Amino acid sequence: MRSSNPVFSRRGFSRDTGYAGFNAPPQAGGAANPYAGTNPYATQAPPQYTPQTRPMTMDDVVTRTAMTLGTVIAGATVGWIFLTGALGFAVFAGLVAMGLGFAQTFMRRPVPALILAYAAFEGIFLGALSGAINDLPKMGGAPMQAVLGTMAVFVAMLVAYKTRLVRVTARFTRFVIIAALGFVLLSLVNMLFMVFGGGDGLGFRSGGLGILFGVVGVVLGALFLALDFKQVEDGIAYGAPREESWLAAFGLTMTLVWIYLEMLRLVQILRD
Repeated sequence: MRSSNPVFSRRGFSRDTGYAGFNAPPQAGGAANPYAGTNPYATQAPPQYTPQTRPMTMDDVVTRTAMTLGTVIAGATVGWIFLTGALGFAVFAGLVAMGLGFAQTFMRRPVPALILAYAAFEGIFLGALSGAINDLPKMGGAPMQAVLGTMAVFVAMLVAYKTRLVRVTARFTRFVIIAALGFVLLSLVNMLFMVFGGGDGLGFRSGGLGILFGVVGVVLGALFLALDFKQVEDGIAYGAPREESWLAAFGLTMTLVWIYLEMLRLVQILRD
């Protein structure tokens, strides 16, 4: 099954595309490899010795994810302390993070420096935004509630995935992608109405409709977590190169940022 996460969809974490020999007919001399034709990372044995990168492990994914999330937290600390009143620079940092994220998404190989730079700028944006919201009337402590909510969603989805209460199938993936595209499209339309029409746009960010929209955003983030877990599981099972753990960390970080932003918006609406 092809990944719905743009980070992975260009990397061959797939059961149906023939990438790197997966589902490809056996080549001459390939009989010695029992995984040829089923493993996207299985290749014909070279005629002479060639150094190979060891396969990705769960420890690799956990370590890289801790590094990227740690960088986000460090950037958020800087943004909270020094840039709470400079939202213009915070927005700039957010746009830079978006550009770096897109750049990594469309690269054929992970670039750790690029991923960590994305995490740093994303953290600065989140920290400054969270600090500004925390200083608003009746919003004290809202960012911490959003953090706790994000952690709860992560743990709940991890348990649901490991116990197979949530099963990632082709139909599940299509549903999540279609729902996410619709959500993003409605958000963009609402933003345009806010910019050109003033006020609250179509009302997707306030009142009862805003609460419903926020809940949908959090649920979509949780479903994307399930897709991320599936890609990590497949990458380890198929012997993905160790460098792919950076992409796994990148994908998980982007999803957690999505959930945090939606959770923060939801908490803000409920408190307002």
